[in-house]
Amino acid sequence: MTIKETEHVDLATPSGPMRTYLFRPTAPGKYPGILLYSEIFQVTAPIRRTAALLAGHGFVVAVPEIYHEFEPAGAVLAYDQAGADRGNALKTTKPLAAYDTDARAVLAFLRGYEHCTGKLGVIGICIGGHLAFRAAMNPEALAAVCFYATDIHKAGLGQGMKDDSLARIAEIKGELMMIWGRQDPHVPVEGRVKVHAALAAAGTNFTWHEFNGAHAFLRDEGHRYDPELALTCYQLALGLFRRKLGEGDTRAATASGPVETKH
Repeated sequence: MTIKETEHVDLATPSGPMRTYLFRPTAPGKYPGILLYSEIFQVTAPIRRTAALLAGHGFVVAVPEIYHEFEPAGAVLAYDQAGADRGNALKTTKPLAAYDTDARAVLAFLRGYEHCTGKLGVIGICIGGHLAFRAAMNPEALAAVCFYATDIHKAGLGQGMKDDSLARIAEIKGELMMIWGRQDPHVPVEGRVKVHAALAAAGTNFTWHEFNGAHAFLRDEGHRYDPELALTCYQLALGLFRRKLGEGDTRAATASGPVETKH
């Protein structure tokens, strides 16, 4: 489907307004909603392309700025050492509770958004994978996809680096998909084993995918990008979202115009 980045909204949160970017199909009607969490660099060009890809398959996608308390609206951190240092510093400066209230703000917006069916999923990459994992603890999140989610195994998210993500796994009621790269130094094999064991012990409805890939293999910039693996993983994610969230409308763009389809 053809898509458009329709607008941005500044959502109210307890820690201040949160710039959130919206992508959706151009065809009129309502579509399931997806909360997309970025890497530590915020809403970069690769993240926008991921949002556009998801929207083009029939979803309304909302992408918040995860560091809205610390950076001016519209700020993007560079894919360099300075950008990484800034993003990693903010990751453990922001209070854990603020990440959770941010998630609830986006989910509430999507649930009431005029172009959304109210069926919601979450997806995230790197720190965003961890944030998607936590967002999945909200009952309205019917499906969640976490790409190489950092710090879950070592409780390293948020101020004080003592997050409770593993302890709260039982709150995840939707279906969870975990995707990892075996050559990712940020989540070593012992870390992946720890997360898998906790999910299994909690009786979580989840699938687990490990591939020969480096950290950031999904990002379509830089030497770690693996296009074939990225395509495989996008197909896995879209399959889950379609199965759990359903499909939206595919009505005509105008009364006499061509019909938008998903072909």
